[in-house]
Amino acid sequence: MQKLENKIGSTLVDILFDIVAGFLYAVGYYTFAKMGDFTPGGVSGIALIINYICGVPVGVFTLILNIPLVIISYKVVGKKFLFKTARSLIISTIFLDIIAPMTPLYTGSRITAALFSGVCIGAAMALFYMRGSSSGGMDFLIMTVKVKKPHFSFGFVTMVTDFIVIVVGGFIYKDIDSVLYGLISAFTCSVVMDKILYGMGAGKLIIIITVHSKELTDMIGSMTDRGSTIIKAIGSYTGDDRDVVLCACSKNQTYAVTDLAHKADPHAFIMITETSEVFGEGFIEGKRNMNSN
Repeated sequence: MQKLENKIGSTLVDILFDIVAGFLYAVGYYTFAKMGDFTPGGVSGIALIINYICGVPVGVFTLILNIPLVIISYKVVGKKFLFKTARSLIISTIFLDIIAPMTPLYTGSRITAALFSGVCIGAAMALFYMRGSSSGGMDFLIMTVKVKKPHFSFGFVTMVTDFIVIVVGGFIYKDIDSVLYGLISAFTCSVVMDKILYGMGAGKLIIIITVHSKELTDMIGSMTDRGSTIIKAIGSYTGDDRDVVLCACSKNQTYAVTDLAHKADPHAFIMITETSEVFGEGFIEGKRNMNSN
């Protein structure tokens, strides 16, 4: 019984996310991109181009374009992902073809339209992904390509497919600015999506190779209230014993930690890497579940 209640609750949360994401998705494509005469890429971007040519509803044509992609990628994405995506697509179609045309349309600056189109679509995509769903379309294609060509990155495949759609849109709209605005929208979408999915827990991992590890970790602890980890190591070239200090910190603490490292050991070897998420004391407590069970 408890398991059934949890499943119903999870489904209701999925639907709520789909509604919010579907609204943002429709606003991004219809209110801003369609009215600004540019396409941000993706299957809905193709639907925008077809809508511009012959007036076919954007949402309906997006669903039609997804049918062959579903057939091609069915074995790759799996039933659960496919079912969730189908529900997201239906809700998005309702917002694209019924709700969005009833709302006030943006008729101002195209650069503003491009930026807000990217913000809305990026936020929508992030909400879809957080619940183990997607907007369909290119996601199906990208996953299939990844299986056939595993050395290709998701970013590379997405960039290529979106760029093709955006350039084709420029030819259809007969306006080079449409390409530029489409690229701005696509870039903004990518940034917003990454910030929502990963940005809240983003930080820096500082790796310090030193012979004064205890002194350094004490300084880091007292000055920044940040703990560190010491790992024993041996230099492969000299054969000398060394300590590796690992310190996960927020971006605004990076300079302070590296400055302390130089003070503790002027000869320290320091590496700074970007971390998409950091969990634990002083950061995010517990792992966020992006995919609903």
